[in-house]
Amino acid sequence: MISVLLVDDQDLVRLGLRTLLEHEDGFAVAGEAADGIGAVREAVRLRPDVVLMDVRMPGIDGIEATSRIVAEPALARTRVIVLTTFERDDYVFDALRLGASGFLLKDTPPARLIEAIRTVVDGGALLAPSVTRTLIREFTRQRPRAPRPHPRIADLTGREREVVSLVAEGLTNHEIAERLTMSPATARTHVSRAMVKLGARDRAQLVVFAYQSGLDADTR
Repeated sequence: MISVLLVDDQDLVRLGLRTLLEHEDGFAVAGEAADGIGAVREAVRLRPDVVLMDVRMPGIDGIEATSRIVAEPALARTRVIVLTTFERDDYVFDALRLGASGFLLKDTPPARLIEAIRTVVDGGALLAPSVTRTLIREFTRQRPRAPRPHPRIADLTGREREVVSLVAEGLTNHEIAERLTMSPATARTHVSRAMVKLGARDRAQLVVFAYQSGLDADTR
């Protein structure tokens, strides 16, 4: 059973999400919160598998709440999915940098939302890597960046740097294996080692580190 904490300042949004999840096998709504402070409090109390996090809320916003949840040792296994309207919320990149496992648009079809929650719980990338790349690219285009190399980027081997750049390009482990002429298991091992060395919680944060460090495909 996958437990989900719903965080949104609009009652109607939370009701819609609750109705969706309660009618889906294998899901349970652990609780709800209407603001960032409540989100952190309820996450610590309930320790859900996933938090569906709104961005704009009274008190602390969803970005700060995400940061606090990710920093809580007791919530190391909790994953945060940021829900955004995209056109108005320009904080998604910061949410990923701070440890959110990914993001979805609020008009995402219900079946896609269910699939995304399951994917995150299983440790995979929240969105198709190419979609994640496209959205991050849009934010970095809106907010020009200078490379800020990760402090442990030098710890990566040459092959690991190459693999990380392909993760940022939007390739799956199977696609990386084909590109570099290796087995999918070997590609997965390189990705896992890079995540450990850089302290990335998941693949989404690895993409962010690649962009920050200048390892994305645009700078190779």
